[in-house]
Amino acid sequence: MTAKDYLAFIVEQIHSTVAATVDENDLPVTCVIDMMYSDESGLYFLTAKGKNFYKRLKAKEYIALSGMKGEDTMSCTAVSVRGRVKEIGSEMLSLLLEKNPYMYEIYPTEESRAALTVFKIYEGCGEWFDLSKKPIERAGFTFGSAEKKEGGYFVNENCIGCMSCSAVCPQGCIDLVNDKAVIRQENCLHCGNCMNVCPVGAVKTR
Repeated sequence: MTAKDYLAFIVEQIHSTVAATVDENDLPVTCVIDMMYSDESGLYFLTAKGKNFYKRLKAKEYIALSGMKGEDTMSCTAVSVRGRVKEIGSEMLSLLLEKNPYMYEIYPTEESRAALTVFKIYEGCGEWFDLSKKPIERAGFTFGSAEKKEGGYFVNENCIGCMSCSAVCPQGCIDLVNDKAVIRQENCLHCGNCMNVCPVGAVKTR
């Protein structure tokens, strides 16, 4: 999947997300925000200019959000995004209202809709986490001009091939390749068990 696919999944399959911003005391504040549209360059949502959420967005110009689809933990797919946000005003407002017509019930008149403004998450990174698959599936992505940063655990050249790490891996995602342990990043839980048991300290975190 591409970044565009992940963003579209948030809009079309999850839609209502838990979003976090930071207040004037640099403390996190969460609220539920619908992601209303996406394209290859980012995510779009709207809010009213009188809300404290609007004030936090304008002050910090940063947001983090998470959402999941599934009936329970073991059937869920979760996606998280964090990145820079900017107000684009009435631009695209008609498109967002067209694609999310329930907003006309919340703001029924043209006069009431004058309070609405559109924001775009234009640059950021995200993570896909699918617990419905065995082993689990994990992937990272970026959009805009955000730089991709590698995370998780890896095995360096000091590995002696004892595979103590594999014995404690809950997802069985460590293979022996050319007498060295290799972690399948797309299936790793990032639990850290491998690093804790390695007798020669060959497992490191990025």
